[in-house]
Amino acid sequence: MYLVQILLPVYDNHNQRLPQEEFQAVRRELTERYGGATAYGRAPAQGTWRDEEGRVRSDDVVVVEVMVESLERSWWKAYRIGLCARFRQIEIVIRATTIEAL
Repeated sequence: MYLVQILLPVYDNHNQRLPQEEFQAVRRELTERYGGATAYGRAPAQGTWRDEEGRVRSDDVVVVEVMVESLERSWWKAYRIGLCARFRQIEIVIRATTIEAL
């Protein structure tokens, strides 16, 4: 089993807050496809990274996660590309970790 996590930005690249409906739509889409999803949105996580010029950047993110039996890599790739367009981002991180449900 895998835990798939999506890191969604709270603000777009122009520092405009993204509509709450977009986060709700992601949770709804994943619930319809996989039977459930969890979004951690009340206290956004803060991420930092170094850009191409070496400057440290930061972003507030909402983490959406879903447990899946197998990874449909082509579906996740297409979904990530769609999320980049919807959330007006160059890149969105989707990561998967092998887990054991207890």
